[in-house]
Amino acid sequence: MVRRPLGNHHDGPDTLLVTPETTHTEPVTAETARLASLVASARYVLWDMDGPICQLFSGYPAHQIAGELIHKIDQLGMGGLLTEQERISNDPQEALRGVHERHRGSDLVLELEEWLTRRELTAVATAMPTPYADPLIRTWWSYGVRFAITTNNAAVAASSYVESRQLTDCFPYVYGRTPNLDLMKPNPYCLEQAIKAMGAVPSTTLMIGDTPTDLEAAQRAGVAFLGYARNKGREQILKEAGAEVVVGSMAQVLNALRST
Repeated sequence: MVRRPLGNHHDGPDTLLVTPETTHTEPVTAETARLASLVASARYVLWDMDGPICQLFSGYPAHQIAGELIHKIDQLGMGGLLTEQERISNDPQEALRGVHERHRGSDLVLELEEWLTRRELTAVATAMPTPYADPLIRTWWSYGVRFAITTNNAAVAASSYVESRQLTDCFPYVYGRTPNLDLMKPNPYCLEQAIKAMGAVPSTTLMIGDTPTDLEAAQRAGVAFLGYARNKGREQILKEAGAEVVVGSMAQVLNALRST
């Protein structure tokens, strides 16, 4: 059984985020209550993959893939399509989107998207599960809540990862990046596809994501949003974007689930 790890290491198993160092307990309590409400009302959950479920690029870093993609674009003689920001970004999807915006519907975009898909599949072999994500997924699913993956990564990479964790039964619906990059989040397309496939109702659907684009896609799809941030910087970004509830550990969600 997983202990409740929300306090520091001196806390007892039933302590919820209130430590001797906590100076403002009311906001913490209010956010804990909002988290409990989100979890209790969710009958369907849409998961972003990289972040909430796993650290996809823990062994094959995203910045390395981004650099390889820039090199490939340069080798093809198309480096002039990219802005300086796209060239220095640690996210390979920025360069891919940049080429797409200036060369829509081209064979080049298709080739680069397929190239990135192959790199994401390679990354699966060294991906690390997000702490507490696996037990949370199995427990929540056992309660009858239904899941889908809605990611900007390739669907085949997401499917490969959940298969490697023996979670395939929990995720019968996986929606990811298509060659039409306009459909990537913040476009709600993959969320709406998942909602339709599951026969879900938006009012009882929750999305778990770790970026402002996840939040915007959830808002546009009319579903609730739970932010996941593995550090304070990411938490601040999500809250500034408008996320009302952000957790720093999936253990918090697991504890909320077990308490409802």
